Amino acid sequence: MTDLFYEIPGNPVPQNASGGFFKTADGHRIRYACFGAVGRPLKGTVILLNGRNECIEKYFETIGDLSDRGFAVATLDWRGQGGSDRMLPDRFRGHVRSFDEYTADLDQFFEDIILPDCRGPYYVLAHSTGALIALLGSPSMVNRVRRMVLLTPFFGYPGFPLSMLSVRRIASTLYYSGLGTRYGVGGPRPKVSAPFESNRLTTDPERFARNQLLYERHPNLALGGPTVAWIRAAGIAISRVWEPEFMARMQVPSLFIGAGADTVVSTPLVAEYARRLRGGSLLTIDGARHELLQEADIFREQLFAAFDAFIPGSDEPEA
Repeated sequence: MTDLFYEIPGNPVPQNASGGFFKTADGHRIRYACFGAVGRPLKGTVILLNGRNECIEKYFETIGDLSDRGFAVATLDWRGQGGSDRMLPDRFRGHVRSFDEYTADLDQFFEDIILPDCRGPYYVLAHSTGALIALLGSPSMVNRVRRMVLLTPFFGYPGFPLSMLSVRRIASTLYYSGLGTRYGVGGPRPKVSAPFESNRLTTDPERFARNQLLYERHPNLALGGPTVAWIRAAGIAISRVWEPEFMARMQVPSLFIGAGADTVVSTPLVAEYARRLRGGSLLTIDGARHELLQEADIFREQLFAAFDAFIPGSDEPEA
């Protein structure tokens, strides 16, 4: 382990790493990291936003890919997960009261770290819950972020008999009954890692094994299931970003990338949202599972081809 980051074999800390913690307005410590670009010309900074139950270390490979392209990378662990402060005494409960807490942390990340210390222009690359948070926080990023690439954003569960509105209503009933901190789905992280054959996240056995090893070696980074309050908060956030008035105010050009074999979030909902959004475009990668950046090379290459075509930045030459 380094002073701030955790390494395992085959997953070294990328070059030009720095980081630390910033304190939120409500007193929590949020772990962040910045990585300087290796490739030239310099193209600005990608703000990399991970999903629920993820951490900075899981994206070391992706950070290297971006750095080689000439992008600096700024990223953080959301409150309640990874190396940031946990919200409950049981650190494995994924808990938040409102997604506004996430967007406030993201806004503070910009104010305290990105704007003063990271080279512009700025772009967002976000996965799943991170993509939902990016959308929710987009009104405050209009004059900060040029473009966003949103991977498999969390809008709903595929094949689930209840809509997210119904899930939210059930979670709200439990929340107001005093059960907000109880597990809403799942429980503590299993002590024994699941076999590759049972996973719904990636078709790549090597990347799957790497990520499992990371949490086995460093269980302090891991998370269990979400609480009732988290599920309720997610439902409220989803409802807000789908409001026609919200979508009309969405001014940051965004590329949505869905996974054709996603069984974690609903790809049809991703496609519908992209079609409704005035500045939205869509790519679906057939055969890929939910974690596109942890997928096999054949899928990652398609993702990065789309990223390279959508994200400019070479108009900012090296100083």
